[in-house]
Amino acid sequence: MVKLRLMRVGTTKKPVYRVVAADSRSPRDGRFIEIIGQYDPKPNPSFIEIDEARALHWLASGAQPSDTVTALLKRSGIWQKHVAAHPRKPAKQRERKPKAAAKS
Repeated sequence: MVKLRLMRVGTTKKPVYRVVAADSRSPRDGRFIEIIGQYDPKPNPSFIEIDEARALHWLASGAQPSDTVTALLKRSGIWQKHVAAHPRKPAKQRERKPKAAAKS
């Protein structure tokens, strides 16, 4: 399964993260499929740059974003575009069979 997650780069006590599409079995800073953005939490306000077209492509392909990446996508407005383009289907309601009359 492909996941959208953060990959840490930068030096000690100066974190900078890349937003990557990676296989879920790969280690955090290991092999990835594609870099789709970067995130620097240090400046105020924090720096977020995500390639919207590639992020929407991976989300449409079924990639699962991590909690942090979901928050970044919401802050950049990409998550709302994804939800608008791919609304959730309502859950199927099971038919309930009427219970048989209780035996006396």
